[in-house]
Amino acid sequence: MSLSYSYRHLYYFWAVAKEGGLTRAAEKLGLSVQTVSAQVRELEQALGAALLKPAGRGLALTEAGRAALDVADQIFSLGETLPERVREAVDVPTVRLAVGISDGLPKLVAQRLLAPILDTPQLRLLCHEDEFDDLLGDLALHRLDVVLADRPAPANPNLRVYSHSLGSSPIAWYAHPRWAEAAARDFPRSLADVPLLLPTAHAALRPRLDQWFTGLGLRVRVTGEFEDSALLATFGSEGLGVFPAALAVDDALTARYGLVNVGLAEGLAEQFYAVGTDKKITHPLVRRLLPQPGEGGG
Repeated sequence: MSLSYSYRHLYYFWAVAKEGGLTRAAEKLGLSVQTVSAQVRELEQALGAALLKPAGRGLALTEAGRAALDVADQIFSLGETLPERVREAVDVPTVRLAVGISDGLPKLVAQRLLAPILDTPQLRLLCHEDEFDDLLGDLALHRLDVVLADRPAPANPNLRVYSHSLGSSPIAWYAHPRWAEAAARDFPRSLADVPLLLPTAHAALRPRLDQWFTGLGLRVRVTGEFEDSALLATFGSEGLGVFPAALAVDDALTARYGLVNVGLAEGLAEQFYAVGTDKKITHPLVRRLLPQPGEGGG
């Protein structure tokens, strides 16, 4: 990254703004007023805008100066944490893994997919949730080590990313006890007689669900659509409606939320992928997420 200004110049401007004038800033920095003034002028020339203006016997910030100060505050406040962060890294070495979680991937599934590495000593797991395309951009820029998603990465000549299957899970329907008996009776045709909660189109499962309903000739009543799968399960556990979820998290849904599995959606499965920048994953923790030889994909 090439910058037209020096962080030293920015630091001197920051000191002037914080101290309220050149003289006090120069005293704090242990420099002459002329040196500090020259450094600030160089910053202004590099940025193409005046940052300070005369105000009585002192100086005041211009609009550009206020904008620059806001950014400088963030930069140097973060910089003040550097010594502590370095000491922590030396004293307690950590194993860092930055994971992007697609907003279409159910949260309970994401936790289950990451389970193989959660017992790693000194693990520092960083999870970022966002839209799939935005996560792929961060992955390509090496801000993330891997992206977990419910779909493979689309072909894009501008992004060198590769999709690795983590397996799949059948889809089941879950209901609060209030709706369980009605939903289980003559399943799956009974789904036309109970309120349904569905994921939005952010989830790869949604268009397949719509096709599944069409194939069965069902006209269903949708009472809620959710981008967030945890929110969907929460509303389902309160009895708002019956909803689909991966059978892989059946135990969590039935034990944690008190829901009832009312039937399998025959022919429907949810796919899971790890998207990385390697054709053959090299990150040791990400490799542990992949199915081992002899394991089933479900």
